[in-house]
Amino acid sequence: MLLQRRRARAGARARHAAEHTVNWADGRLPVSEGGGLLRKAFPEHWSFLLGEIALYSFVVLLLTGVWLTLFFKPSMTEVVYDGSYEPLLGVSMSEAYRSTLDISFDVRGGLLIRQAHHWASLVFLSAIGVHLLRVFFTGAFRRPREVNWLIGLTLFVLALAEGFAGYSLPDDLLSGTGLRIAQGIMLSIPVVGTYISMFVFGGEYPGHDIVPRLYSLHILLVPALLVALVTLHLILVFYLKHTQWAGRGRTNRNAVGKPMFPQFMTNSTGLFLMVFGVLVVLAAVAEINPIWTYGPYRPDIVSTGSQPDWYVGFLEGSLRLMPPFETAVAGHTVMWNVLVPAVLLPGALFAVLYAYPFFERWVTGDHEEHHLCDRPRDKPVRTGLGVAAIVFYAVLLLAGGNDILAHTFHVSLNLLTWIFRVSLVLAPPLAFVVTKRVCLALQEHDRERLTEGEETGEVHQTLAGGYAESHGPLDPEERHVLRARRQPAPLAPSPKEGDAPHVGRLRATLSEWYYGDRVDVEDVEPEPEPERESVAQTEASAEAVERDAYSGEPER
Repeated sequence: MLLQRRRARAGARARHAAEHTVNWADGRLPVSEGGGLLRKAFPEHWSFLLGEIALYSFVVLLLTGVWLTLFFKPSMTEVVYDGSYEPLLGVSMSEAYRSTLDISFDVRGGLLIRQAHHWASLVFLSAIGVHLLRVFFTGAFRRPREVNWLIGLTLFVLALAEGFAGYSLPDDLLSGTGLRIAQGIMLSIPVVGTYISMFVFGGEYPGHDIVPRLYSLHILLVPALLVALVTLHLILVFYLKHTQWAGRGRTNRNAVGKPMFPQFMTNSTGLFLMVFGVLVVLAAVAEINPIWTYGPYRPDIVSTGSQPDWYVGFLEGSLRLMPPFETAVAGHTVMWNVLVPAVLLPGALFAVLYAYPFFERWVTGDHEEHHLCDRPRDKPVRTGLGVAAIVFYAVLLLAGGNDILAHTFHVSLNLLTWIFRVSLVLAPPLAFVVTKRVCLALQEHDRERLTEGEETGEVHQTLAGGYAESHGPLDPEERHVLRARRQPAPLAPSPKEGDAPHVGRLRATLSEWYYGDRVDVEDVEPEPEPERESVAQTEASAEAVERDAYSGEPER
């Protein structure tokens, strides 16, 4: 009895202290207003974890990067090495390269942290790229999320610049070769190229200022921009809500999922620990960027078989595939063989990516808000364009290692280069056609499932003596997903008000190309009565469901 009273008094004191703490905080901070935020609904599908993997890789990058700044010396002053790595004893090198060697061999845990930092950068860029592909193929870039698409692309561009700057800091032979290529790209820009090169390198190449300048960009300017854009991106995700896959109870007016606290926060914390652990294991068992095998950078030496990190490999491939072509204009030489593949091509690629949401909206005439994800098969043209772009990128990436491939498989380097050149022209259109036909075939298969039901695998003999496979009823959830596809009709050829006639005709032609080939499901037998009632109830209670997601009440 005495023990129970003591427990009761201790519990009362704990409750009183908790209430006092909450009241104190609520008087100074928006604590009570954050209750609805803690009940925000988050989707459960695995594809939505890609953005979180990118975020947590970025956190690992920040943590390991701060540690590395304590030991790295961003100086190109020449010193003589006298450290622990005996093969380089007595070799002249920059302080930047010397400090990187010291981190790798003389600082306790230095090599582990350095390799974890490098692996995290690769995972960070990979996760952003795959996340952007998920957003593109599911149509999650449409209204009202066009701004977030632009922010995500800008994050990817900044991550590319951040990765290249960090990759160049050790001043080893491999990174120096990359800087030499970058200087050649700058020089290819007509008229202003030489001025840009002199400004970046602080004089004639390689100069003494490039590493300190890259260091400032790598640890200050670009990370600050990345943190700001990541924060803005997350704010917009919270404000606009996640998209969600079609299903029973999910509409364009609600958000269905698990609440932020405690379910999502628990799962997300576990994912962060997994990402952190995988990166540390990779750093421990998988060697990456062993600068001691390359040696310090010297302008008169190029490393054999030099390959950049994957995210700039497509630039290397485009440079290798471009035929030698130069033009002399008014005493100035325009190096098309560098300008086109390394300046104009990347600029065009990213310009298309930035403009695509607005292009699709103009072509389709779709100005509605979309919170349900498209299945890629339901948008065959968009999916075909995405696959064609991936194939285009893959050809350039493989071409960036044509010398390694030729040496490994004992193939003529010239023959392999011409194969890649032809593939760069023919493979993307072929991938588009094949992908579009596959998507239409999958749509036809979905229509058959709606019409005939699910195949059971059981075969029976008909009265006519033939054999047929029996079909069973389709799962209601699956039926709802298949019937959720709505394909708008192509735009009429009449021009939009304010458009010139030829612009209206072009828009109608592109709309027909975008929506012309499709398999409709609207004329399939009506939904069963219970399913129609379920959908009606979902639509009627959508606003209530949305309020529940933010009020802390149990989600429906």
